[in-house]
Amino acid sequence: MDYARLRAAAMSGEDEEAVTVDTRALIDKVLARYSGEWTTLRELIQNAADAQATTVKVRWETLPSTQVPLPATTNDSEIIKHVISHHTLRRLVVQNNGQPFTKTDWGRLKKIAEGNPDETKIGAFGVGFYSVFADCEEPFVSSGDEAMAFYWKANALFTRKVTLPPGEGSQNTAFVLDYRSTTTPLPNLLSVSQFLATSLTFVALQNIEFWIDDWKILALQKNSSPSLSIGIPRDMETRTKDGLMQLATADHSSTQINAKFMSVIGWKPQATASSAKSNESSYSSELPSLKNFFSRLTSGSSHSGPRAKAAKEEKAIQEAIAEDLTATSTSVIFLRAISAQITTRVSSSFAAELERATKKAPPKTTKISILTSSYDETVASEEASSNQASKIADVFASVLPSKKPGGRIFIGFPTTQTTGAGMHISAPSVIPTVEREAIDLNARWVRSWNMEMLRAAGIMARLAFTQEMGDLNDKLKRLSEASSKKGTAISPADVQKCIPEALHILKTYSFQDSTPSAQVAEIVEEAFWMAYKRASIEVFSSRGVLLTTKVRTSSDEVAKFVGGIPVVMTEMKEDPFIKRLMDFGLIKDITVDDICQELGAKALDKDQLNHFLQWIARGAFDGELDRPGIQRLLDVAVATITDGGDSGDIIALGTIKNYLNNKIPATLPIPPTTLPIAFTAAITEARLQALGWEPLGIVPWLRFLIESAPGKADEQNLTKSDKFAHQVLTVLSKNWDNLSQSSKTSVVSMLQNIRVMPTKAGMKKPSESFFPSVKLFDDLPTLEGCANLKDKFLSALGVRKTVDLETIFTRLLSPPPTAGDGAHAKWSHMELIKYLTSVKDDIPLSDMKKLRESPLCPAEAGSRGMEPTKGTTRLYKVSELYEPKDSLRALGLPILQWPGPPGSFRNTSAEARFLYGLGLRPYPSVPELVNMMASSDDNLRTSAMSYFVANHNLNGYAAFDLSATDKCILPIEGKEKQLVQPSACYTNERASVLGYKVLRRDLHQHALKFGVARDPPITGCVERLIAKPPQDRSMAITLFEYFTSRLGDLGHNSLVKLRDAAIVPVMRQKAGEKSDLTLVHLRPPVCYLGSSSTYKDIFDFVDFGPDANTFLFKCGAKSEPTKHEIAQMACGEPARLLSILQSPNKYLDLLKSIAEDFPTLKRDKELFKKMRTSAWLLGSRELSSAKNKESESLEEDDAPIKHYQLAAAEDIVILDDFISYRLFKEALLCAPEDDHLELFYMSLGSYTLGSKVKEDLWVGPRTRNQDGAAWLRKHVFERSKLFLHEYSKDKRDAIKHDTRWLEKNLQVLSVSALGLRRSLKGHPKSHQEKRSAASSNTASGWMLYVAAEDKPDMYQVGQAICQLLLNRPNQHAYFFFEPFLKLGLLDLRARGYNVNRILRAKAAEARLVEEERRKALEAEQQRIQEREKEWAAQTRNQDAMTPERTRDRMPGSFDDSPETGHHALPPPPPEEQQRPRGGGGGGLFSTLSRRLGFDTTNDDPPPSSSQSDLDKFLPPPPMDQTKPLLPDKTTSTTSTTKDDGRVTSPATIHQNLLNAINSTRAHDSATLFAPPHQTEVKEQATYCDSTPAQNIVFAAEAPRGMRVFLARDLAGHDNHGHFVAAHVEGIARFEGLLRDVGAVYGLSERVLHIFYDDKGGTIAFNSGGSVFCNLRFWEQLHHHHVQGGGGQGRVEAATWWWVVVAHELAHNLVGVHGAEHSYYTESFIQQYFPKMMVKAAGWMAAAPSTTAAPALGGSDVGRTATPELPPPYSL
Repeated sequence: MDYARLRAAAMSGEDEEAVTVDTRALIDKVLARYSGEWTTLRELIQNAADAQATTVKVRWETLPSTQVPLPATTNDSEIIKHVISHHTLRRLVVQNNGQPFTKTDWGRLKKIAEGNPDETKIGAFGVGFYSVFADCEEPFVSSGDEAMAFYWKANALFTRKVTLPPGEGSQNTAFVLDYRSTTTPLPNLLSVSQFLATSLTFVALQNIEFWIDDWKILALQKNSSPSLSIGIPRDMETRTKDGLMQLATADHSSTQINAKFMSVIGWKPQATASSAKSNESSYSSELPSLKNFFSRLTSGSSHSGPRAKAAKEEKAIQEAIAEDLTATSTSVIFLRAISAQITTRVSSSFAAELERATKKAPPKTTKISILTSSYDETVASEEASSNQASKIADVFASVLPSKKPGGRIFIGFPTTQTTGAGMHISAPSVIPTVEREAIDLNARWVRSWNMEMLRAAGIMARLAFTQEMGDLNDKLKRLSEASSKKGTAISPADVQKCIPEALHILKTYSFQDSTPSAQVAEIVEEAFWMAYKRASIEVFSSRGVLLTTKVRTSSDEVAKFVGGIPVVMTEMKEDPFIKRLMDFGLIKDITVDDICQELGAKALDKDQLNHFLQWIARGAFDGELDRPGIQRLLDVAVATITDGGDSGDIIALGTIKNYLNNKIPATLPIPPTTLPIAFTAAITEARLQALGWEPLGIVPWLRFLIESAPGKADEQNLTKSDKFAHQVLTVLSKNWDNLSQSSKTSVVSMLQNIRVMPTKAGMKKPSESFFPSVKLFDDLPTLEGCANLKDKFLSALGVRKTVDLETIFTRLLSPPPTAGDGAHAKWSHMELIKYLTSVKDDIPLSDMKKLRESPLCPAEAGSRGMEPTKGTTRLYKVSELYEPKDSLRALGLPILQWPGPPGSFRNTSAEARFLYGLGLRPYPSVPELVNMMASSDDNLRTSAMSYFVANHNLNGYAAFDLSATDKCILPIEGKEKQLVQPSACYTNERASVLGYKVLRRDLHQHALKFGVARDPPITGCVERLIAKPPQDRSMAITLFEYFTSRLGDLGHNSLVKLRDAAIVPVMRQKAGEKSDLTLVHLRPPVCYLGSSSTYKDIFDFVDFGPDANTFLFKCGAKSEPTKHEIAQMACGEPARLLSILQSPNKYLDLLKSIAEDFPTLKRDKELFKKMRTSAWLLGSRELSSAKNKESESLEEDDAPIKHYQLAAAEDIVILDDFISYRLFKEALLCAPEDDHLELFYMSLGSYTLGSKVKEDLWVGPRTRNQDGAAWLRKHVFERSKLFLHEYSKDKRDAIKHDTRWLEKNLQVLSVSALGLRRSLKGHPKSHQEKRSAASSNTASGWMLYVAAEDKPDMYQVGQAICQLLLNRPNQHAYFFFEPFLKLGLLDLRARGYNVNRILRAKAAEARLVEEERRKALEAEQQRIQEREKEWAAQTRNQDAMTPERTRDRMPGSFDDSPETGHHALPPPPPEEQQRPRGGGGGGLFSTLSRRLGFDTTNDDPPPSSSQSDLDKFLPPPPMDQTKPLLPDKTTSTTSTTKDDGRVTSPATIHQNLLNAINSTRAHDSATLFAPPHQTEVKEQATYCDSTPAQNIVFAAEAPRGMRVFLARDLAGHDNHGHFVAAHVEGIARFEGLLRDVGAVYGLSERVLHIFYDDKGGTIAFNSGGSVFCNLRFWEQLHHHHVQGGGGQGRVEAATWWWVVVAHELAHNLVGVHGAEHSYYTESFIQQYFPKMMVKAAGWMAAAPSTTAAPALGGSDVGRTATPELPPPYSL
C-alpha cells in the first residue's frame, strides 16, 4: 500500500480538528515521572539560579496540632520539639532575590513543555514548575510588582494575574504553595539540609536558608577563591570522540562552604537505645533501614558487644542534643574545582533535532567542572568542623565525593546518577530525563550529545588528575630540598611521607560501576584514559611522580644488585588504580633495558655479582629472559673482585663462555673465558647452561694448556714437568670414558706429536712409549709412574703393547747371520700364528692390516689322504686359503696346511679365530660354486651342485639370488645334456604349452635354491598367447585353463592387452552359406560365455569349460550382452536386429529392456546422442481399407492393419489423445501403447500427440448468472481431492499439481457457448466440434469455461481438469475422474470411496458460516448495550433538566411505553393495541404501507395485485376476535403497566428483536406435526394460523441445502421425485430469495424451510423457532414476475417475503396475534429497513436496461429468453 499517497489524500480532506488535552491528566502523568525526593525544591532552586539569584530562602509554615496542645513553656527547645513532633505542614514558601519575572517568563509559566530557550539556563523541558502540583492544588507566584494565581475548573487549569500598585511590590520572587492535605507531617530536617547543601555545590548561588516557621534551621554560605588558569598540555586530545566538543581553556579554584545549623537537625524523636541509624544515605533517613532490619534478624552474641556500644553512644548524643535543640553548630568543607570552557560544533541538522527535543538550541560554549576533595583540603575540612557538629549531623555527607554514594552528575543540581569515581561532575548542558533524575542515554540525538558531554568530562578529569599529580610532585620536591642538599636525589623518607596523598588521588580517579546507568562511568573512564595521544599517565613512584613509561613494578630480587630504577611503592601495589594500570600494560615489570642502563652506569661488587648471576640464571632457565636480552645483560655487566684492597680482578661477563665443573680440579690453570667456581658453585648447571655457557671441556682446557705452555713456568709446562704432565694425564684418564669420540680424537691428535709421556728413557711421544708389560726387549722405553692411568686411555694415545712386525720379522723370523749357537731358530708359520694369537689384542690396526696383506702360510700339497703332511713352497695370504675340510678338498680348493693328525685344526680354537680374522675362508662363495657348476667337468659340476644344495642354508647361500646368473648350470627335462640358466627354465610342466623349458624333475625340490620360478613371467605368457592364439577348441581349452590357474598374476596392463587381442577362436558361418564354417579370432569383450536363446543369433557365444571360461570372463567376456551393448547394436544395426528377431513384439521387448536401464545408458553422451538421432525405434501406423476409411466400423473382419517401421524418436508420437488420433491417424507414426516405452520414447525426443495437435478454443460471451460456475468450481475442488487420492495410489509420479494449487490457480466461468478446432501441425487437415467444457491458460491463471446452453458434460470437465493436474493425462484418467464428478457423495461412499473427510469439511464450512453469523449477532448485541447506556444517560439528563409536568402525546407517539428492566418483553404502546386489525380498512400490509411511506392518505388504497392475490387465499376473519389465543404473561402485564410518559428505549426493542432472531432454529425432524385446534384470533393476519392442520414430511433438499417439506396427503399419492422434478425451478429461485431475506436479518441458512400444500391459506408459520414458507404462494404470486429477469419483480417479491419473515420472527417473542405481536413485527421492519433498502437498490442496479433479457446460453437476437438457473445437476 502507498501510505504516502494515502496520507496526501487524507491531508486534502476538509475536516480539520485540533487535538485537545486533559490538563489535569497531563500534569498527573508528568508528576508520575518526577518520582524523586525534593523535586519541587530542586525545580524552584533551579529557577532561582536561572534568575541569577544569590540567596534562596526555603520556609515551611506549619499548622498546630488539633490533638496535642502547645506546651505551656517559653523554652524554645521544648516548643520546637513540639512543632517537629506534632505540627503538620500548611505552606511552603520559596523565595529568591533573582531578577523579577518578565512578560515572557509569565507567559512561559502558563505553558506546559515550552521550556526556556536560553541555552545558558538549566531549564529545558518546561514541565519542571508543574512539580508543585504534587502537593499543592492551587499555587501562587509573586515576582516584582506582579502576581499570578492558578486554579482549576473541572480538569482544566486556569490562571489569574494581578499587577500590584507602585510601592507594594517586592524585588524578590516568591512561590507560595499551600498543601493540598493538612495532615502532611514535617519532612526529615537532616535529609532536607543535606539536599540543600548538595544543591548549593554547583548552582550559581551563594546562600541558602532553611526555615521552619520563625526558626532558621540551617544557613549555608559558599565562598570561592579566584580561579587560576591551567595550561593544557600539547599532547592532550582536546576533541571528543565524535568531534562535537573541544576543550578550550581550563582553570582551577577552591571552594569553601560554611554551614551553621541548629541541633534540631540531628534530633531523632523516635530514637531508642537499640536503634543506631546511619546517616550515610543521601536523603532517605526517615525510611526504615533494611540493614538495621536484617541486622536485628541475624543478631547474635558475636555482634552484641559493638552494637550495644554504638547504641550507647547514640543514646548519649541524642540526650546531649535534646538538652537544647536551638543550639547552633558550624561545619566547614573545602573543595577543589577544575573548570573548563567547552566549545561545541554540531551540524545544523543535529542542532535542529536537539532543539526539537529540548526546546532550546545547543549552546556554542558550555562549562564543565570537576569537583574533588584533595588530600590537604580533606584534612582542612576535618580540622575546621567541630567534633560536636559532626556528631550531631553530617550536613555535608552527600557533598564530599569521597563519601558514599560517591561522585555524582550535577546539572546545576544533583541527580541520582553517580560518576563511579570520587569526584563530582558539573555539566549544566547535559540533557537529563524528563524527571531530571538521570541522564538521557536513550533518545537518539540527545544520547549523542550527552555521550559527548561525558567524554568531555572524562578529558577534564584527566586534566584534573594531571594537575593534582603535578602538585604532589612539587610538594615532594619541596620536601627533598628542605631535608637534603641541593642536587641530591629524592630520599626514600620523603617518598614515604607522600604516599597517603598519592593514594587519596588514585582513589579519587578510580572508576567503579556507576548507578543507575553503568554506561556513564564507562564513557567517562574511556575518555579519561584516551585523553592523551601518548599511552602513558602520571604515577607516583620511588623516584617521585613520573610517567608510567618510566615506572616499573618493584622486584625485591632485582633490588639486590640495582637500586636506581623507579618502581611502584609496595604500599600502593594493591590500589585499584595501579592494578588498572598494570592491566592496561601501562606499568610494566622491570625490563632488560632498565637493568642494562643501571649496570652500564656502575660496576658490581662481589655480592652484587653473586645476586646478579643467580637472578639472570633463574630468569634464563624459567624462560623469563630471552637470548638477546641475556646477552645484552652479560655484555654490559662488569664486576670488580677485591679481597679487601682498593683494586682487584675485573670480570667482564660478556667474555665468559664456560664454567668449571667437577671434571677439572679448581687448582689447575683455567682459560680467562671461564668463570671461577666461587661464583657458580651455588647455581645449578642447568641454569648456567641457560645463559649460553657451557662447562669447560677437556679438549679446550687441554688446548689452553698446550698453547699457553711456552709462556708458563716449567712446573706448569706439559713437555718439561713430568709431575705436571702426570696431573694432566690423570685428569684426562679419569674423564676418558665420558668423552665423545670426537673429543677423544682431538685429545689424541693434540698429544701424539708432543713429548708428554714420562718413561724410563725420559719424556717421549705416545707412539714411542711402551706399556710396562712389554718385556720382549730390555731397551724398550716403557712408562714410569703412570700406574693410575687407564690402559684404554694409553692405548688410544698410541702407547704400544706389542712390538712392531718389522722388528719381529727382523729379530725373530730372520735372526742375523752373526748369531751364534745361542741364537733363536727360525719360527714356522704355525708358531708365528700362535704368538700373534697370544698378543692379538695388543696388535695395532696397522699391523693387522699388514698381516692380512702378507703371505704367511703354505697350502696343502700332500697326496690324497695325506694332504696336511706336505706344504707348498709358495706362501699364500691367509685370505687365499680355505679351512682344512674334506668337503672342500673335493672341490679342488687351496687348503691351509696345518700339520698334525686329522682333527688337529679346530675351528673353535684361538688360533682358528685369529686366522678367520686374517681372512681364512671357511667355504667357497656362490660365484665360485657357479663357475664350478658351469664347468665342463661332469664330476666337478656334480660335486659343486651337491655341495651347494647340502650347504645352502648352513653357508648362507640363500642370500644370493642365483636366478640372476648368466651361467648355464641347470639341466632341463628331456634334454639332460643341455644346460640352461636358472631364469630360462621353470618347474610348472603346464608352461610347456607356451614353449617354455622345464627344470629336470629331480631338481624341482631344490628349485628355489637355484632361483628357478614355478611359472614364466605372465607378461611373456600374454605376449606368446597374443602372438600365437589357439587354432582350435582343444588348444584353446588347454591355454585358457593354464591362464585360469594364473589369474592372480594377471595385472591391469596384461588384462588390457588380452581384452584388446583377438585370442578367442570362434567358428562362424559365411554369409549366405549355412554349412561352411570359418575360423575367426575375437576379442574377449565381444564374446559371451555359455549360450542364450534370445541373443545367440545376434552375438557370439562360446563355451570352453568352466575353468577356461573363468579366464575369458577375467579378460572381459560376459555371460550375456549388457544393455549398453544391446543399445549400441540396436542403434547401429536396427534393421539387421529386427530381421534376426523376426518379430515386432520381440523387438519391443528388447526396447523395454533397454528402457529399464535408460537412466544409466544416457550417461554415455555419444550413445545418448546416437539413440536420439538414429532410426532405431519401432513405431506403428494404422492402415485401413477404403471401406474403413469411410466408416468407423468396429467389426473384427474390418479391423485396420498395423504397419511397423523403424524411425527416429522425433518422427514418432505418443498417443495421449485418442480423439485426435482418430482424426489424424493416417498421418501418424505412433509409439507402442506401453507406459514404460512411452516414457522412453519421450526421453529420446518423441512428442505427445497432444503437443502436435493445435487446439483453438472459441469462447462465447460471458453469461450474467455465474451461480452454476461458482458451484462447479467448488464441486471440482471437492471431487479433485478424492480423485487425486485414489489415482495416486497406483501412479504417484503422474501427479503434477495438487488441489491446493488448483484452488489458487483455477477459475470457472460460465459462457454462452464453446467451440474447439483441432489441427495437426504440418498437416492441412483440421476438425471442429462443439464443447461443453474446456480449460485455457489466461493472464490471471487457468480458466475453466462451461457452456451454459445445457448441462455440462462431466467427462469433458474431467478431461479439462486432468490436463491441469496430471503430467500425462490419458483416456483412463478421464474415465476414472468422470464418476467422481457425476455421482453424489453417498453414492461414492456406497462404492467404497472414503468421502467422510469431505463431509466433515462441509460440516466445518457450515460451522464457519454459523460462527460468522454468531459474531455478527454478538457485535449487534454490543451495539445494543452501548445504545442502552446512551439512552439511560440521556434519560437522566432530561430528568435532571426538565421539571415534572404532564407530557402531551406527540402525533404518532405511543400512549404508553413499558419500563426498561421491569419486563422481559416490553409491550407495545396502547395505541398499537387499540388500533383495529383485520378489519376492512386495515390490516398488516396496510399498516406496513403507511409505516413505509407508501400510503400518505387516510383513505384505503386500492388493493394491489399482490394483495388481491393474497386475499384469495385468506379465509374470512373470525367473528369473535376478543379471546386470546393463549394466556400470555406479557399481554396481561402490559394491561396493568402504568404510563409514566417515558418512551421505551430503542435499544430495548432492538434487544427483543435480536432475542427473537436468536430463538430461531433449524428444524431437524423429518416430519413436522402441528395438531389441529381452533384458535380465536383477536387480531387480523390469519395467514400464519395453523387452523388447517399442517401435517408435512421431508421431501428433498434445495440446491443450496435448504430443506423442502411436502404435505402428507400429497406425499401419499405422489412421488417425492416427481414433485421435485416438477417444481425444480421454483424451488431453486425461492431458496435463493429466502436466503437473501434471511441475510437481512442475519439468520442462519438452516432456520428457513420450504413447504408445499395444495390448499389452505397458510403462507408461513413458526414452529419452535423454525420458520416455514409456502412454495405455493411463491409460485402463484411472484415466480412469474421474478422469472422475467427484471429487478422490480425481485424487489417486490423479496419485500413481500421480508415482511412475512418479520411476522414469523415476532412469534419468537409473542405467541398469539395481537397488538403486542404487531408492535414487534413493525419493530423488526423498522430496525432492518435500511439493510433491506440496500439489498433492493442493488437488485435494481443489477437489472438489465432492455425489456427482453438475453438468453442464458448466448446473446443471439432471435433466441428465446430463458431464465438463469443454478446448475440443475446440483439437486
